Amino acid sequence: MLKPLEEESAPSKDLIAIWIKQATPVIIKGQSKTLKDVKQLEKRLAVLEEENEILSRIA
Repeated sequence: MLKPLEEESAPSKDLIAIWIKQATPVIIKGQSKTLKDVKQLEKRLAVLEEENEILSRIA
C-alpha cells in the first residue's frame, strides 16, 4: 500500500527527538550551550591537547 506523499517526506519521530536533543541548551558554568556547541568545543580541546603534547616533546 502506498503512503501519501506527506507521510513519506515527513521526518520520523526519532529524527525529531534527535533534533530536539541537539537544540536543547545545556547550562555549563553559567553559559548556555547546545549539544552541537559542546561537540565543537570537545574537538577543539582535543586539537589543543595534541598541539600541547607536541610542543612539550620539543621543549
